[in-house]
Amino acid sequence: MPQIVLLPHATLCPDGAVIDAPAGKTLCDALLDSDVDIEHACEKSCACTTCHVVIREGYESLNEPTEKEEDLLDKAWGLEATSRLSCQVVLGDDDMVVEIPKYTINHASEHH
Repeated sequence: MPQIVLLPHATLCPDGAVIDAPAGKTLCDALLDSDVDIEHACEKSCACTTCHVVIREGYESLNEPTEKEEDLLDKAWGLEATSRLSCQVVLGDDDMVVEIPKYTINHASEHH
């Protein structure tokens, strides 16, 4: 079972977190199941960028991004080489370190 180290995020997880989640689960579901309320405006259907994360360690153990995910990521705030949509990341067997960017592009959110 991989361990996910979540770096601190001012709103969603101020102290950071360490999460154990089964391989094969999506990163978004693992975060939500651990009470990290990451945005997912499209209900995890790979139609927005609100669940954008940056994989700081463990990127190579993940499934490859699809062309659709890569196209959406081009619109994400703070895009980096190891950016992914957490709803599309299927956890592998390796531990990982994840950062949730400070901002998200969500025109429907009441908080922005």
